[in-house]
Amino acid sequence: MSAKEISKAYQPKEVEERWYRAWTEDQLFHGKPDTGREPFSVVIPPPNVTGVLTMGHVLNNTLQDVLVRRARQEGKEAMWLPGTDHAGIATQTRVERTLREQEGKTRHDLGREAFLEKVWAWKEKHGGIIIDQLKKLGCSCDWEREVFTMDEEYSQAVQEAFVRLFKDGYIYRGKRMVNWCPVSLTALSDEEVIMKEQSSLLYHMKYEIEGRPGEYVEISTTRPETLMGDTAVAVHPEDERYKHLIGGHVWRPFPRAKIPVVADDYIDREFGTGVLKVTPAHDKADFEIGQRHNLEVVDIFNPDGTLNEKAGEEFAGMERFAARKKAAEKLREMGLLVKEEPYQNNVGFSERADVPIEPRLSEQWFLKYPRVEEAKQVVRDGMIKFHPERWVKTYLHWLENIQDWCISRQLWWGHRIPVWYKKGEDRSLPENWYVGLEAPEDEENWEQEEDVLDTWASSWLWPFATMGWPDEGKAREEGLEYFYPTSALVTGPDIIFFWVARMIMAGLEFMRPGEDLERRIPFRDVYFTGIIRDIQGRKMSKSLGNSPDPLDLIATYGADGLRLGILLIAPQGQDIRFSEDRVETGRNFCNKLWNACRFRRMQEGGVGCDGSSVEKLVEAINPEALDVDDTSVLLRLVQTTEAVEKAFRRFEFNSAAQSLFGFFWSEFCDWYVEVSKSRMENPAAQGTVLAVQDLVLRQLLQLLHPFVPFITDELWQVMGYGKNGEYLDTTPLVSGKDLRGKLAAGGVKLEGKDLQQTQDLQEFVTRARALKAEYRLASRNDVHLSLVFAGPEARKSWDSHGSKLLRLVGAETLEEGEIGNAPAAVTPLGNLYLNLVGSLDLEAEKERLGKELQKLDQQVSVGEKKLANPRFVEKAPKAVVQGAKEQLEATRGKRDEVKKLLESLG
Repeated sequence: MSAKEISKAYQPKEVEERWYRAWTEDQLFHGKPDTGREPFSVVIPPPNVTGVLTMGHVLNNTLQDVLVRRARQEGKEAMWLPGTDHAGIATQTRVERTLREQEGKTRHDLGREAFLEKVWAWKEKHGGIIIDQLKKLGCSCDWEREVFTMDEEYSQAVQEAFVRLFKDGYIYRGKRMVNWCPVSLTALSDEEVIMKEQSSLLYHMKYEIEGRPGEYVEISTTRPETLMGDTAVAVHPEDERYKHLIGGHVWRPFPRAKIPVVADDYIDREFGTGVLKVTPAHDKADFEIGQRHNLEVVDIFNPDGTLNEKAGEEFAGMERFAARKKAAEKLREMGLLVKEEPYQNNVGFSERADVPIEPRLSEQWFLKYPRVEEAKQVVRDGMIKFHPERWVKTYLHWLENIQDWCISRQLWWGHRIPVWYKKGEDRSLPENWYVGLEAPEDEENWEQEEDVLDTWASSWLWPFATMGWPDEGKAREEGLEYFYPTSALVTGPDIIFFWVARMIMAGLEFMRPGEDLERRIPFRDVYFTGIIRDIQGRKMSKSLGNSPDPLDLIATYGADGLRLGILLIAPQGQDIRFSEDRVETGRNFCNKLWNACRFRRMQEGGVGCDGSSVEKLVEAINPEALDVDDTSVLLRLVQTTEAVEKAFRRFEFNSAAQSLFGFFWSEFCDWYVEVSKSRMENPAAQGTVLAVQDLVLRQLLQLLHPFVPFITDELWQVMGYGKNGEYLDTTPLVSGKDLRGKLAAGGVKLEGKDLQQTQDLQEFVTRARALKAEYRLASRNDVHLSLVFAGPEARKSWDSHGSKLLRLVGAETLEEGEIGNAPAAVTPLGNLYLNLVGSLDLEAEKERLGKELQKLDQQVSVGEKKLANPRFVEKAPKAVVQGAKEQLEATRGKRDEVKKLLESLG
């Protein structure tokens, strides 16, 4: 190969398309069970079939890809199983909206079967978008195994799980208070309700005491629109203010009715007036009070959140928030509204529809969670490890306080519950039910349950139902025995209850009954990502306009640039402040990697461009020709390899990326390549220098590959480090220990003192360049320096390396001794002085600095006056005041620096 074969600039689009096509055509990503290798399996958190790629998906799936590609490099049989979730509420809502907009119809106009045909057609047209986008990102999923949660085989698994759990007594049907979404018209689990702080009103109203005209009890509520459903008022049994009323009655204002006063320990005597209006049909706590006191349940709401005829003629059909205003106004007209006052409270919102939910009494199917104690044990005992570990406490707390799961949803799109009811019989009686995988033989006498299962009641089976369970033949074919338990799960902490905990319980319940817990758990490690926020710390959203399209970023910076850019700013489990310049950093790294390899290919000689192994490259190194820069870069290569290994063991992918970035950019490119250029002109050293460069680049390409797979596979072939048709995914990694051993066997001594000396020289150059930059001399190569050596070793080091240090600093001379009043810096070699007399036009520089000082004095004065103004300090937002203080401090600091510079110029 000639150097011309590496183009001048890296073109990611062409490289990415070519390599992804090659990977998939050669079935590089296909995991084969029972190959004699250690298995490594990951199941993708299935994105919603309605979804498109977001920055959250980019982070999550890049991390999974890093894990899987690294496992392949380690010789494991890696399998990353992809798929999508049918997303019951989201998908049905999307199709219903389209139906309404395009045809002016509702799903009820079509009927269930015709509507589901529409949903399937929508899924076929739009459902693969996110899969194609994941391929653009470089995800190395086993696409032959792609699963959709409504696939026939997966649906059979969901039905099987329901039937088994029902027969084992875990599933029951009952009328209970549930979270109801008035937009989606379905029940929601507690985990699908998001609590939001709201600026509400607290209404103080009064109910007249029965038999005591003109006497009232005062009640506080945020929801006067529900008073029409009040069937009691409650007080605490030990509240002296109201003991005399217990057992009596008060008058509900409208519709006017006499309702009892009951005593209940639940009542908080300190909240409001200590009197609670009890609406059993519309509040969970009220419902429980009603159960204890045998109160009537009056449901005044329709499923869509409007009020019904039980609320009274003037409220029937009214939207709930309009009814709130009307109820308050009516109370005011009746002289029963005492006052209104602002009130901050937490209100439950439907996660999907983003509207306040309604507590509603409804007939639903519920699941008593199985294997709860075992689910605690496997995490508490470390059989399943959480990264970061702090999420263990959250997980265990939820399991300690777990509530039965409402698993039925009033939707059509989803897994229809496999229950049939006898026609014409009471559905509340279990003897009129049939539960099974198939309809009853006399199907014409039965009606199937209309409801479907909660989406999460299908995805909790994901780690094993995707691999053939419960069909034994299919499971053998898919390698369930081989790949389960899976190795790792990468997900967000926001679904630790929705999905992670439930998958653990499902695995323990259904997989390998009677065997050790380690064989039944669904995964061994769980990595929780952080939330991606914008640079101001806000969550990304379309409404804020702060959520970039990942495909646009890929088009601009390349997939590798996006992957590396986001991993460099994603410490384990911490939220991420994202801005586009982070991706630009990733792109710049790829360009530097390309240019470093191009520079190496432009050099004549060496053995590194011939499919060279590590052993062959070490053989090409002449130990006698090595200098401290050679041994230092090789030692740092070993240390970086070991640091990456340690980071992977700890699931610290950001640390691994940072280690590779820092070593390649600062230590290899900015130092070693620069200092070795002159040595390549020496025939005695050239072969060794080129072999060292090749060894570093070869190892770096392998270590970087899981993070930036496209450019590394391209360079691996172009540089000739691999054989034709060889992929980095399947090229065995050389560990830090093995690399150290191979170098030692080749006579290369890696000594810490050489590294320390090199790092001292690097620090000298860094400090000297910073000193030049202070005086705007960074681009000048004719400055004059002086050095007071720190000791004999420093002088010896200068004698050996002085010429290259002058070249790297950009200085013409360095003399020994101190220069009074000259700018100085402390370096590992001693105190360094910048001779401005020989480097600057002193008068021009004094004039420039004088003008700058005058300008800074003015800015300081303005800042001080602003902060001395009480109106500004007291009325401006705290963040603005703090910003002004920080700005003033920064300006003062800059002013002090300019003063110091002027003084040094005399």
